[in-house]
Amino acid sequence: MPERSNVTAGCDFRPALVSCTSFLSRLAAYSHRPLVPKLSVNVNKIATLRNTRRRHVPSVVRLAGIALDAGAHGITIHPRPDQRHILPADVDALAELLKSYPSAEFCIEGNPFHGLIEHCERVRPVQALLVPDEHAAFTSNQGWNLLQLDAATRRALVRSIKSLHEFGIRVSLFVDPVPATMAVVRELGADRVELYTEPYAVAAGTSRASEVLQRYTLAAQAAREVELGVNAGHDLNLENLPNFLHATGRIDEVSIGHALIADALELGIADATRRYLAICGA
Repeated sequence: MPERSNVTAGCDFRPALVSCTSFLSRLAAYSHRPLVPKLSVNVNKIATLRNTRRRHVPSVVRLAGIALDAGAHGITIHPRPDQRHILPADVDALAELLKSYPSAEFCIEGNPFHGLIEHCERVRPVQALLVPDEHAAFTSNQGWNLLQLDAATRRALVRSIKSLHEFGIRVSLFVDPVPATMAVVRELGADRVELYTEPYAVAAGTSRASEVLQRYTLAAQAAREVELGVNAGHDLNLENLPNFLHATGRIDEVSIGHALIADALELGIADATRRYLAICGA
């Protein structure tokens, strides 16, 4: 009987197996992302109003709870060093509140070199959003300039991301809609980006709207190509959010504070939250 040829002899299937495993890993990660964007309600402005008096009214915790009861997927805060709105006690109280909402996410944002890491180590939020704000910044008004990052800052960012991961915290970097930035975010070790959307909000309703929105579409695509999650936030509102979500494709989370709290003055925070959720498709 003639000898049967072994067509697999000498073939190394390890590269194919590694490639298949990598693909399955990416597929699993993608399948766990939400089909519709999650809504995280930023409650900083509630604290701003409260801090104009000394009687703890309005209650940040109570109103955060109402937003969660209305269906919000999470709560976001930014405890700045100057304590202009969120106080250290708020961080702890909100962390305690979130224990009663196991499916909701707690996000703490801030500059990793100005106390953010210490807050995160203490209360272990689900997500930390790293922003490049200086102490006196009026608001978060730009993303990390990662394409011109000096070596010392890069090393410090990598250490911060590593520390947060050791605490079991997902890490997002606040970035401008620059596609080339996304590969650098991946190199630094972060899990997601949050697209800084004020330029879109300013352009919405003007002749520049389509041009500016295209930048966000391309940036979101670039982030997904390197397997980063994509969040978005800053000045998104009931009027401009629908077009943004339609154009940019799959967004994991939108973080909305100023506009939602302003709407809540007219509608109540529960109704305002539900209106944003309706736009997200939840």
